[in-house]
Amino acid sequence: MAKLALIPARGGSKRLPRKNALPFLGRPMLAYSVEAALRSGCFDRVLVSTDDDEIARLAVDCGAEVDRRPPALGSDTASVAEVCLELLDREAAAGRTYRQLCVLYATAPLRDADDIRAVMGLLQPGHCDFSIAATTYTHYPYQALRYGEDGAASPMWPELCNRPSREFGALVAGNGSTYAVDVEAFRREREFYGTGMRAHLMPFARSVDIDTLDDFRLAECLARGLMGYAPDTAAG
Repeated sequence: MAKLALIPARGGSKRLPRKNALPFLGRPMLAYSVEAALRSGCFDRVLVSTDDDEIARLAVDCGAEVDRRPPALGSDTASVAEVCLELLDREAAAGRTYRQLCVLYATAPLRDADDIRAVMGLLQPGHCDFSIAATTYTHYPYQALRYGEDGAASPMWPELCNRPSREFGALVAGNGSTYAVDVEAFRREREFYGTGMRAHLMPFARSVDIDTLDDFRLAECLARGLMGYAPDTAAG
């Protein structure tokens, strides 16, 4: 009944090509999540799930194990939940079962070992089966706009967009870095946003989820020391 850290890192990426293997401050992006997982001391295994030879080599160099996911789960239409459920099934068939699973995205290099420990610490059997890393919104989500076919922008939720912020209270969002689950509950609900989920609040300076070149540049600036983030702690 071990604890497993899974880092999904496929080779394909449309908005920022090869993002999981990109050099980030001189080291592969993937290295930061692997090392944070290892330093956290929370896991019996740290496993990188990939379909890519280069990423597999980088994972081993960083101290992780590698799982070569099936080709059908290497496309951008396959969800991480599907990847995890398929892996858990294969592991169970091989006689390896897990009590807790933590998914760490390689595109969150500023998340550290303390954040991982905090998210894992929220899990309590029978009380909290799902936990997540979150951060505050930089813009009010209920004032979101969407483009129509004619190019005009209109409120996504017109019934909400003019209401004062005090009516909503504190709102946070998953920052795309860290998800922890009780495996039995995850198999039942088949998603990470499960019943009774709790959140570990991270500052914006550690919450950049890198999907675009702008995200990448912002994360590098933060890691170099802007907004109080110390670069020597970037790996966890």
